[in-house]
Amino acid sequence: MKDGHPNALTFGIYPGSAIGDTELTGPPDRPDKINQALAQLQGSPGRPFIVRAYEAYADAGDTVHTATSQTPAGYDRYLGHGRMLDLVAQIAEEPNISGHPKLDGAYPRIADALIAGVRAAKDKAGRRGLAGMKVGCNSSPLLGPDGTFFVNLTRAGGEQFIADLDYIGLDFFPDVFRPIAPASLVTAVQGLLAAHRRDNLATAGLGHLPLVITEHGWPTGPGRTPQRQAEVLRAVIDVVSRNAGELGITGYIHHTLRDSCSAGSGLFSQFGLMTDDYTPKPAFHVYQDLIDTLSRLMLDQAADRDGSDMPGCRKGLCQGEANVDQR
Repeated sequence: MKDGHPNALTFGIYPGSAIGDTELTGPPDRPDKINQALAQLQGSPGRPFIVRAYEAYADAGDTVHTATSQTPAGYDRYLGHGRMLDLVAQIAEEPNISGHPKLDGAYPRIADALIAGVRAAKDKAGRRGLAGMKVGCNSSPLLGPDGTFFVNLTRAGGEQFIADLDYIGLDFFPDVFRPIAPASLVTAVQGLLAAHRRDNLATAGLGHLPLVITEHGWPTGPGRTPQRQAEVLRAVIDVVSRNAGELGITGYIHHTLRDSCSAGSGLFSQFGLMTDDYTPKPAFHVYQDLIDTLSRLMLDQAADRDGSDMPGCRKGLCQGEANVDQR
């Protein structure tokens, strides 16, 4: 980042529990506990905070998605008081991954569907008077042969597709699917983010778009301690916040709020910042503190730029805090 400090970075979380391929099913989501946890993470009422939700649509005869589904169910109950739904419209989920039947890359013509979906979303938003609605797409880290994903996508979609996009999302889980030595984590994360902006987005004509970390997490479980989860969370957010301005990162969304099943030993069972009975792990409090500290710092920076001496802004308490969201 140019000045070494975060710049208009909005935080959020996926508040559900369904994730990946878990071998056990934990208790159902509890909306009252979810709203309580979201309020704790958000901190100041009215502070911008992203609630990430997923909605899958299936056509007749679909062999990948068997039914239209929403997770978390009834997600609109978690909005309000400054909490907003994700980035409104993300078309497809990790479409670069073709080997997983639950991800959209499993469809043979996913590029065509993504391009058409983005155009349809922008057109419908315009016709409904929703000119401010953000439309985008995402990917996981693009390594090796996958590095041409966005180049191929923009070549197929052309200038219209590029103009239709408002942001690009990145789902990444360092030290989860590919081990990274603790001493190398910060360098690896910083290098990945810089390479994604420089090598994957800029070369595809997308270097001008905001980048949002749409999924990041690190699970607890066998050989994975809650203390290390908190350390990884702090290290990754520190890298993201320090490089937000230089790399154009405008959002960070954690995945997930609570474990799918705290009794499970599988990799996807314990991704939560809370156990499946909503008991906070150390990482929950770390994330809560980071959101508050970095949000206040961004307010002070905004006040410096605006020449404001309002003491309430210096303490992060002024009503103008809601204006930090510039996604």
